[in-house]
Amino acid sequence: MGLKSWRAARRRRKEEALERPRYGWIWKPLLALVGLYLLVSVALGIWWSQPPASFDVEQATLERRGEAAYAPGARGTVSVATLAQSVATLLEKPGGYLRNDIAPPGVWLDNMPSWELGVLEESRRLALALPQMAGGDSAALVEAREALLGDDRDWLYPSTEQRLEEAVAALDRQLAALDDPEAGFPPGAGLGSWLASVAEGLDDLALRLAASVGGHEALTELAVDTESLPPPTPWYRVDNIFFEARGSGWALARLLEGVQRDQADVLDEAGVRGEWERLLAELEMTQRRLWSPVVLNGSGFGVFANHSLVMALHMTRARDLAASLAERLAEPPVALAAPAETGEALPEESVELSEPVEPPVESVERLEEGVVEPPPEALAAPEA
Repeated sequence: MGLKSWRAARRRRKEEALERPRYGWIWKPLLALVGLYLLVSVALGIWWSQPPASFDVEQATLERRGEAAYAPGARGTVSVATLAQSVATLLEKPGGYLRNDIAPPGVWLDNMPSWELGVLEESRRLALALPQMAGGDSAALVEAREALLGDDRDWLYPSTEQRLEEAVAALDRQLAALDDPEAGFPPGAGLGSWLASVAEGLDDLALRLAASVGGHEALTELAVDTESLPPPTPWYRVDNIFFEARGSGWALARLLEGVQRDQADVLDEAGVRGEWERLLAELEMTQRRLWSPVVLNGSGFGVFANHSLVMALHMTRARDLAASLAERLAEPPVALAAPAETGEALPEESVELSEPVEPPVESVERLEEGVVEPPPEALAAPEA
């Protein structure tokens, strides 16, 4: 009896399993897929969060000019090419442009989107200053400026990526126009106003970084007016401002190198080459490797570092150097300006020397008399 009842119970269990199947097993592969997706997303997020390496401005200029690189370009060629390459880096780096992502893993990241904002802000400042530096506006510069000033979080059409591509294409057209030596930038034009706007941006970053510092007593050495500080930065936004400052330092260092190649004679004439190099060195200090996995805000000589305070120090020094350069380069050096630009008339002596001068009549007559003298007897023709 026991064996028969056991077999009957087993048969009923099989019938119930066929009539009412259980799908508990399906959760296992689903959980495995979700776990794999999260693992891949984390790996991509770590890879995409690595800032791109700096590029050589002269090499970038040669590559962007193509076949025209065999001939020398006009003044401003390296500046425009460096700006185009900086904007193109936002599209070509690992992960592309992440600031407008609405899906993982880009939507989870905040350090790299903040870095992209810093690069974009410095690119906008130079794009706004290019017409004055070029001595006049052009259709290509207008298109590049409008494309860069668009919303940096648009993901619908036209997305931010599309506008950045339009800006790069417009800057490449302006670069092709600079193949003509007559289309070069005036010496030193617009440098002062561009550096003044750069100093304002660095001052804003320094203030926001200082607001991330816990105690105001640490700001005394930075010459920061604590009363003008913005509201304290929330703890979850401290790293955003830090990486925005790193992005600004990365882009500004590249743009300053490009402008230095084009305006080297202007900087030497104004005697600001050393100050310009110190500004570049200060910005390069902002790109040192961050050994901590998170941005720390320690105090004094404690166990933890204060990354925001150190970055604020570099931004403050760079701000002071940029403001000093803006004052000294407010006016282009007179020695490098063309006569039409200086508005000075040529002296009368140079005008007289530029016209052909005829010899006096008396000297011409004497020259003719000397030529018609008879030859010596030894050289006379023999008689027939």
